[in-house]
Amino acid sequence: YTLFKCGEIFTPREIEMAKVSVVVPIYNVEKYLRQCLDSIANQTLADIEVICVNDGSSDSSLDIIMEYVGRDQRFKVIDKLNSGYGNSMNMGFDLASGEYIAIVESDDYADLSMLERLYACAKENDLDVCKGGFYYYYSVPKEKNIPCVLGSAKTHKNVFCPTKDFKNILEQIEFFSIKPTIWSAIYKNEFIKENKIRFSETPGASFQDASFNFKVWAVAKRALLLKDCFLHYRQDNENSSVKSDSKVFCVCDEYLEMEEFLKERNLLKTDLEQVKNALKLDTYIWNYERLCEEKAREFILAVSPELSAHVKDGTLSRHILPRHKWNKLCLITENPEEFHRVRQEEKKKEKPILESEIQGSFLKRAFLKIKRHGIKSIFRRLVGKR
Repeated sequence: YTLFKCGEIFTPREIEMAKVSVVVPIYNVEKYLRQCLDSIANQTLADIEVICVNDGSSDSSLDIIMEYVGRDQRFKVIDKLNSGYGNSMNMGFDLASGEYIAIVESDDYADLSMLERLYACAKENDLDVCKGGFYYYYSVPKEKNIPCVLGSAKTHKNVFCPTKDFKNILEQIEFFSIKPTIWSAIYKNEFIKENKIRFSETPGASFQDASFNFKVWAVAKRALLLKDCFLHYRQDNENSSVKSDSKVFCVCDEYLEMEEFLKERNLLKTDLEQVKNALKLDTYIWNYERLCEEKAREFILAVSPELSAHVKDGTLSRHILPRHKWNKLCLITENPEEFHRVRQEEKKKEKPILESEIQGSFLKRAFLKIKRHGIKSIFRRLVGKR
């Protein structure tokens, strides 16, 4: 087996190129790890390498990894002191020798045909990125999988460029707003390295999938989304960062990372900056909604001046937002205290609806359109069509 200790020098040329390198970031997931690694080991695409990055786990995760390393020469492990998700991913990507790179989170698992299907599509179409849908996966109280198809007919049928092949900036924003499921795709290794696409390594960071996903779409020239779902995205891991109330400002770091990426490539003051800021508004509101009342107030007061600056310089404008979002933005920038008071009162009266609970493609599309544009906006569009 191959064991890379932190600080060891390694030359990727020592390993023959596989079709797909699978990077698995691992930290204290002994409960779910075997299900994850079994799903990778038994892929119908056999020509893969599996790079397990153990981020200083204190449970039996490393022992479990070594079981696979000991019996399957395709498995390798980087064992290092805890340094965070971003550093783990960058180390895994740096060591990846495959033609394409996949990510499988260690508390999720993949359908056995996932890599074969994605790789065949990527090769046939010479793609930078090939992405499939996923399942919201629940193991308790009763096991269930709820499919989530990503994209639209436009992104399913033809190879497209995310920055050039949409009719207008509104369509582009809608595409970039698709859930950043970086683990339901494969990426051409050469594309990742030529464009210097890296994960943020900010200490204590979280939600690094946001900036990675944005960078990928910002520079990809050939992409395709499949309607099929392959990856099972676990919803009942209580240690997930999405459930952490302590990560108040981590999303802000991700948008600073995007800003720097655009700046380095002279892409500021282009449509991409407006796309980024439209995404930022959505993400900041999402982050506000998941926090407790006290931390939500702290967050919205802190980001109000930042959003206000975007409004003033024209990079977050009325013409790229539906009316209900523009009205919400105006209240956040002009009177964040009032926004917080009103929203907390509304939340007390609401019964939460999880996106993953909306079953059936028609109902899901309807729910997401209402969530994105507001019921009044949808009604006006329907009346207008008549």
